[in-house]
Amino acid sequence: MAFIAGLGSAALLAGAFFFQYVVGLAPCELCIWQRWPHALAFALGLVAWFIPTSWLMGLGAAVMALSSALGLYHTGVERLWWDGPDSCSGGGNIGSLSPEQLLDQILAAPVVRCTDVAWEMLGLSMASWNGLASLGLMLVWLIAMRRA
Repeated sequence: MAFIAGLGSAALLAGAFFFQYVVGLAPCELCIWQRWPHALAFALGLVAWFIPTSWLMGLGAAVMALSSALGLYHTGVERLWWDGPDSCSGGGNIGSLSPEQLLDQILAAPVVRCTDVAWEMLGLSMASWNGLASLGLMLVWLIAMRRA
C-alpha cells in the first residue's frame, strides 16, 4: 500500500511537470513548495517497498498532511481569503522604499503570482486538487501503516 501511495505522489509530480513543460503553465513559488512533499513521499514509498515499517508509513502520512495543508493554503491565497507570501503575492509595504529600491523589487518580482489561477477544473484550481489528492494519499498511507 505504501508503494502505491508513493506512486500516487509520483503521478501528481508527473502531472505538475506535464502542465509546466508540455502545456506551458509556469509554476508560482507556492506551486513549487507543493512539489517537495510529493518528491519525499515518492522516495518514502520506494523505501517502504523494501522496509515496510509502520513509522515510515506514518511519516508518509505526515508528509501528505503537509502537502494537503500547502495545497489548501495556496487555494486560500488564490481566492484572496488570506495573504500569501510577499515574494509571490505582491503586497508588502512599499511606502518606505526609495525609487531605486522599488525598481529593484519590481525587477526581482516573480513572473507568476501565487494569487493567479492558471488552470482549474470543476471550479477547483490545481492547488485545490493537490490538497484533495494529498488527503486521499494520506489515507492510503494510514491504511498501509495500520496493515504493517
